[in-house]
Amino acid sequence: MASLPDPTTAAFVIVDMQNDFIHPDGAYGRAGKTVASIAALPARHAKLATAMRAAGGWIVSTHFTLVPGRDGEPFISPHLKRMRPFLGRDDFAPGGFGHDLIAELQPSDLRVEKVAFSAFYQSRMEWMLARAGIRTLIFGGIVTNGGVASTVRDAHVRDFHIIVLADGCAAFSQSAHDASIAALGTISTIATVDEMVAALGG
Repeated sequence: MASLPDPTTAAFVIVDMQNDFIHPDGAYGRAGKTVASIAALPARHAKLATAMRAAGGWIVSTHFTLVPGRDGEPFISPHLKRMRPFLGRDDFAPGGFGHDLIAELQPSDLRVEKVAFSAFYQSRMEWMLARAGIRTLIFGGIVTNGGVASTVRDAHVRDFHIIVLADGCAAFSQSAHDASIAALGTISTIATVDEMVAALGG
């Protein structure tokens, strides 16, 4: 059973639950890139977010970002362009609808813009967590084998106490999700959303 000795030094890190990934009008929704396991996450996350807020914990949202160049076209890495050729102008643009956290999970206390899988890479995340006094990170979001796994591993080398939500993360294939949860179990505690809500007194 996962435990939280001091919820005020803990954060629910909501990885990339953005409109462009989740909302039907977002970039992935318009392209038909949705799966049931990802669509089921908002309701579970909302339950935990409510418990975190009631216990005095933090909500941290990470936001995958496509930085626009001077002509408005975003900088997209070659591997991502091959995987997701439908991405283009205005998708995941800072300040836009698609870039924002989905409405069901707002507001977050801290927002982290990220340009790669890991939310620690070239971002202010570590600085903000230190300023807030956060030492425990509870991870949920998408995708388990991408942004979640990379950020968890970077948190591990920074000596955070890490909890990964087995039913609070999802990927585009169940096998990728399952393999990632098994691998992350070597460096983190694996828990369910309901277990964490109970640990928070919910």
